[in-house]
Amino acid sequence: MGVSQRYQDSWEGYWRETSDAPGEAIWDSDPSLTAAPHCEIFLPHADPELPVVDLGCGNGTQTRYLATRFARAVGVDLSHAAIEHARRADTAKVAEFEQLSLVDHESVRALAGRVGDTHVYMRAVIHQSEPQDRPAVAAAVAALLGERGRAFVVELTSGSKTLFQRAAEEPGGGPAKLRRVFDHGLKPAAATDDEVPRLLGDAGLRIIDSGDTTLPQTEYLADGTRIDLPARWFVLASA
Repeated sequence: MGVSQRYQDSWEGYWRETSDAPGEAIWDSDPSLTAAPHCEIFLPHADPELPVVDLGCGNGTQTRYLATRFARAVGVDLSHAAIEHARRADTAKVAEFEQLSLVDHESVRALAGRVGDTHVYMRAVIHQSEPQDRPAVAAAVAALLGERGRAFVVELTSGSKTLFQRAAEEPGGGPAKLRRVFDHGLKPAAATDDEVPRLLGDAGLRIIDSGDTTLPQTEYLADGTRIDLPARWFVLASA
């Protein structure tokens, strides 16, 4: 079982046409705006001596930061091109990167076997996955945690979809980085607000804590306002 060919091709095409320049992807924000504040929420619940796996790591910007806060950091992504970006950017070799589909149960189990109980960091993956794949994505989080691992999952809320629509209606079809996302057939903020916690619970995950936040992007509206997407975070353990 795997993702659809259309979905795979969309992500490969997107990352192949993305340069190595920091911030070229709209979600490639500096860790000081993303992984760093997330760790301040997460670390009181998580043993830093355990490894962390960054699911949907993209070009590895957040993974490299996580490597400074945890004993070991592994970034995985569906896209081969994204992993190539991540390996090139990791000049100090602080993290590990591998291509992996979260809906490939055998590959997820094999990763769990290699790293043992691990923490999971997942930023905005469920919301853009195809509907039939979202339960498997949540299940992948649960499969990796084991008994001692904890997860930090942050997903876009319906307010993000409204903001995307507002941006797309601006002159010229909206900001260039956002247009590239849509041009490749990617559909951000597709999951509903009640779907995410339900999927997490159905996967055998227990919500320890949660709250509202935003995910700052590397793009701006026509009036100069940075696109900060409404989101919700969850700290999770195996039920």
